[in-house]
Amino acid sequence: MKLRPVAAIALRQYYLMRSSPTRALPIVIWVAVDIILWGFISRYLNSVSATGINFTAVLLGAVLFWDFFIRVMQGVTLTFFEDVWSRNFVNIFATPLLISEYLTGLVVSSIATSVVGLAVMLALATAVFGLNFLSFGLLLAPYLLVLFLFGIALGVLASAMVLRLGPASEWLVWPIPALLSPFAGVFYPLSVLPRWMQAVGHLLPPSYVFASMRSALAGQGYSSGPLASGIALALIDILLASWLFLRIYGYAVRTGLLARYSAESTG
Repeated sequence: MKLRPVAAIALRQYYLMRSSPTRALPIVIWVAVDIILWGFISRYLNSVSATGINFTAVLLGAVLFWDFFIRVMQGVTLTFFEDVWSRNFVNIFATPLLISEYLTGLVVSSIATSVVGLAVMLALATAVFGLNFLSFGLLLAPYLLVLFLFGIALGVLASAMVLRLGPASEWLVWPIPALLSPFAGVFYPLSVLPRWMQAVGHLLPPSYVFASMRSALAGQGYSSGPLASGIALALIDILLASWLFLRIYGYAVRTGLLARYSAESTG
């Protein structure tokens, strides 16, 4: 794998955003809305609750982590969708570009956009609501790593789904994080869920992040085992998603599906 093709994919996305601010604004706008909305909800709950729970840390922290995961996933899918919307697949893969280079380019683009989104969320949460994420210390690194890896896996999986089912299936991608959030235990422990939902939740790497976060905020300490399990599951998910993308790409080339992306409307 060569670095120049990878950099070219990421650079193309940078030029697209620089020439069209409407592509870049959603990266900032939606995360800002989420932080402000949940920040005031958390502040209200703190004012009416006598439980002693710091809802700002628990709820706003969960929202920030979950939004970071969504930004990572969408960083991959939006870069892929640029080729769907412009019907550019034949042009892209007519070059000596390896699939591994293309996928890595999607990941690099996702890193750039998710870092911007994370910076905006941290700035708002700290400046407006006094949320100090540095209190997590070294735990912050594995938390973000698990969410980043799983976001990449889900982004590649969603891209493979659209490549196989066609541009019209794009609408299936956007609800995926919302559909997963009840199983991941973003705002509550998995123990409150039915057993079958708990079983699904244990297969989702983010569930280990949110369980560890709540334990740390409650002063109960943490165990490195669950976070290690989350990282291992996320890496397995990346391998499976990449394998599936390769299989679907091969199918699209053999059947001529890839060429039809350049001839059909994406509407």
